[in-house]
Amino acid sequence: MKISMTVNGKQYEHDVEPRLLLVHYIRDVLQLTGTHVGCDTSQCGACTVIMDGAAVKACTILAVQADAAQIETIEGLATNGELHPIQRGFWEEHGLQCGFCTPGMIMTTVDLLKNNPAPSEEEIRKGIEGNLCRCTGYQNIVKAIQYAAREMSGTRA
Repeated sequence: MKISMTVNGKQYEHDVEPRLLLVHYIRDVLQLTGTHVGCDTSQCGACTVIMDGAAVKACTILAVQADAAQIETIEGLATNGELHPIQRGFWEEHGLQCGFCTPGMIMTTVDLLKNNPAPSEEEIRKGIEGNLCRCTGYQNIVKAIQYAAREMSGTRA
């Protein structure tokens, strides 16, 4: 089937198998390997991208279902080589160890902070509960998100 979508501001059009998952389209066809394949069962969140303004797990969506969609991946966050405030937060607050969950965690945070620019710690933990990290224990991830929220609101502390 022929599909067309915008990924990170660039228009793409390809013929794909109807059963191709969006995560595999992004990684294998578009060669944007920042979106990770973790569990293939939607449990870990490593494949999270923004589709039409909302965080989705790309392993649960067929590429044909994303026809005409606007997709944003981790590769689309930095601007002119400068990290997005959420990426900077993960860097500054050591919100990663092995880094495997980080792209999905960051993309989930994009959606979280869009909908709640000043979340409490409890709201952050609830907001990222669909993303698993096997390394950090989450405390520094929470601190990274708090950092990003402050940066994005202009209330650095």
